[in-house]
Amino acid sequence: MAEESTAIDPMHQFQVQTIADLFTIGDTQIAFTNSAAWMVATVVALWLFMLGGMKQAVVPGRWQMMVEGFTGFVTKLVDENIGKGGRKYLPYIFSLFMFILFANLLGMLPLGLVGLHPFTFTSHFTVTGVLAIMSFSIVLIVGFWKHGLKFFSLFVPHGTPVPMIPLIFFIELISFAFRPFSLGLRLFVAMTAGHILLKVLAGFVINSTNAGALWGGVVGIPSFALMVGISALEVLVAGIQAYVFALLTSLYIHDAEHLH
Repeated sequence: MAEESTAIDPMHQFQVQTIADLFTIGDTQIAFTNSAAWMVATVVALWLFMLGGMKQAVVPGRWQMMVEGFTGFVTKLVDENIGKGGRKYLPYIFSLFMFILFANLLGMLPLGLVGLHPFTFTSHFTVTGVLAIMSFSIVLIVGFWKHGLKFFSLFVPHGTPVPMIPLIFFIELISFAFRPFSLGLRLFVAMTAGHILLKVLAGFVINSTNAGALWGGVVGIPSFALMVGISALEVLVAGIQAYVFALLTSLYIHDAEHLH
């Protein structure tokens, strides 16, 4: 019984739980879940962050400088990777980057110390997949709207020998079709792996401490030190994954805008 009480399930943190039932469509119950709650919290936190930094003071404070720094960073990313005509996509790329960044960071807050367990919804492929499909949909709409059927020339690199065109076209088309899958999968895997590792290390700390002072010193202290280091690394990963998602989205939009 003691072993069961101290057992830690590293996958439990990813379980979607119902907070309140909203309404029913046919036989499907639509509910407000912990995942939806943390999406709302992310939007609210992001809105407050942007609101507090948009005072446009002549002498900007630290908060305004942070907001302007993020804005300038994403603007540079868009200009460098989409190029001409890229500024019209800036609101979407900026919103995408900041939403993923805040979602990743909020999911790492040590709120469990006060009884509130954060939920990292970017560790669910259903969420990251939808974000990827949104970006991919923009690419398809822009590509066909601007270039029509010429958009298919994206799948035939310039200078391809004529006999090789059917094979290259097929390979490039399959590669293009997998873009949204790989885009969503990358973020999902990175966030899931990090949280599982932290949970496993937390289990080592708790169980070794419960086993006695000796095991607490031999296993618990090194595990806790490793948790601190990995937590710092996860903060870096949270930013990198938001950047990579925004960067790849910009590169895909560049292909739709300019083809080759």
